[in-house]
Amino acid sequence: MTGKARRTVAAALTLAATVPMLSACLEEPSAHEAVRDFLVGWQTGDYVAAARRTDGDERTVSKALEDAKIQLDAASFRFRVKAVRRAGDETEADFDAEVDLGENNPLWQYTGKLPLHLVDGRWKVHWSPSVLHPDLHEGQRFAVDVIPEGRKPILDRNGDPLQQEATLYVANVVPATLKDPVAVCEQLSKITGFPQDRLLSRIRSARPNVQVPLVTFGRAKYAQISDKLAAIPGIVVSPQKQPVAPDSPAQIVGTVTAVTPETEQQLGGPQRAGDTVGRTGLQKAYQEHLTGSTETRVITVDLKTNQQVAELRKWRPSRSTSPVRTTLDGPAQKAADTALFGTTPGMLVAVQASTGEIRAVGSTKEYNQEKDALAGKFPAGTTFSIMTVEGLLKAGISTKQRLACPVERSVGGARFRQADPPGGTAPSLLGDFASGCVTALTALARRIDGTELTASATRFGIESPWTLPLKSFSGSIGPLRTDAATAKAIAGQNVLVSPLSMALVAGAAASGTWRPPTLVTDPKSPDPAAEAEPPKPPSPIKIDDKAVATLRTLMRSGVVAGSARSATAPGAPVHGLTAAATQNRKPLAWFVGWQGDIAVAVLMESADSTAGAAVAGRFFQKLNAGT
Repeated sequence: MTGKARRTVAAALTLAATVPMLSACLEEPSAHEAVRDFLVGWQTGDYVAAARRTDGDERTVSKALEDAKIQLDAASFRFRVKAVRRAGDETEADFDAEVDLGENNPLWQYTGKLPLHLVDGRWKVHWSPSVLHPDLHEGQRFAVDVIPEGRKPILDRNGDPLQQEATLYVANVVPATLKDPVAVCEQLSKITGFPQDRLLSRIRSARPNVQVPLVTFGRAKYAQISDKLAAIPGIVVSPQKQPVAPDSPAQIVGTVTAVTPETEQQLGGPQRAGDTVGRTGLQKAYQEHLTGSTETRVITVDLKTNQQVAELRKWRPSRSTSPVRTTLDGPAQKAADTALFGTTPGMLVAVQASTGEIRAVGSTKEYNQEKDALAGKFPAGTTFSIMTVEGLLKAGISTKQRLACPVERSVGGARFRQADPPGGTAPSLLGDFASGCVTALTALARRIDGTELTASATRFGIESPWTLPLKSFSGSIGPLRTDAATAKAIAGQNVLVSPLSMALVAGAAASGTWRPPTLVTDPKSPDPAAEAEPPKPPSPIKIDDKAVATLRTLMRSGVVAGSARSATAPGAPVHGLTAAATQNRKPLAWFVGWQGDIAVAVLMESADSTAGAAVAGRFFQKLNAGT
């Protein structure tokens, strides 16, 4: 027995136990028995037993009770007797009805009346359609109108949609024109996999003279089965334009598909044709905000004309669908896509330094914008030296200090190698930062406290417990208990970061304050049913003023005289550093920096350590040009 059936029987037993208490109100106990037997039979689906307690034709009444359930597509009926009044040979019972209109529809509650009179010495319900509802009359039937709201868009910060219209194909029928609805649903079920009984109940509960959508298909699926659909009599396919094709950044925005039998189960019950489901990205995260809200009406229909007679009840959407407003910026996104076009595999994340708002997420086809650009775990390389500045200053180290950049260096047993070290006299620490010389920078490990270095990384957001609606990674750093471990951290070998986390590091250096990332500004939570306020993001962290000033000098030098020279662009000065790293034998090239209030992190799969800087330069150029 299903859970629904158990609930129905339990409710019936409650009714049976409660109604006898009304017998004291009646002079003839059999009148109460007639009320009880009729309502219990109706509620439990024993329509013959219910019909026997009426003065109507048994087959006619049984069919009317069964049809009411079908026409309402009702999961269950539940009743409670309110009062029974006696006036001579006539009696009238008032009852409350509660009709469950299905898993995705509301409960319909109304008050009905049962007129009773004596027939051959027995109390009987005087039958008419108004027994089912006071406003249902001869020659009429119930019907349910369900009107879904269209899917809302995902918008960028300027209010422009981040998706384009795509064509979906909806298989419809007009119930009154179908000669054999059962056969139609059987054939459609075989083709689509949707349960035959759900398709049939949708037809039977709808208004007979209106087009009823049954199943929606995407372009590819429709192309596969269009001939089979055309062979089903009564099926009419109509194309519909819906804003479901994602614009860039497509993997952040996410994909949308028509509801399938599989997604119908995932969404928790039967959906209406035309409904769409987000499969990835923000479309999935904000599915409940973007779609699923419906208006439902219970009406009566004239059986001859199939026209609506009366509206018995209307429910407006229980919750409003709403657009999702993001921090993404159309021009910045276009600049990111253009900068990466035709390059080696790579990614770019741009944030507004003064707010932490994500402006663009770009990637080549080899990388996923969510799983890699936001949530990827990559070695930081010497970009981690940005976070060593506070420790250097506390140790009294000057950026003008001479520090050699040899080909190889060993620190605490850990060996480091610098490809193509600069020749001539020993460069200054400023030059080592600008060129990302790993052998020079790791030499400072013995002069920097590992605990303080970890604390500095924390101030730049590494391992911060931020929350985004999509997967993301704030970084991680291993324990720094030895000189070797500290040196590896300076080299970024035991520090994992995402491009997003490094863009925020650049933003902290640019603005003087680290800020957690923001991607969506409205709604506040992906869950519209959430009662509690969403978790507050971590507070901004002020970076030491002296450290910020030093960082700006170091990172400007990286673009003016260091390995990040290709990041130069018109407009405000560009600041930045490059770094090389290796992961799974793949060479990686970082650029971390900013221009004006836009901070970026670029990670390219390249043995050329300047590859990230070149992409950053093209990004800033396109952004400044407004193209």
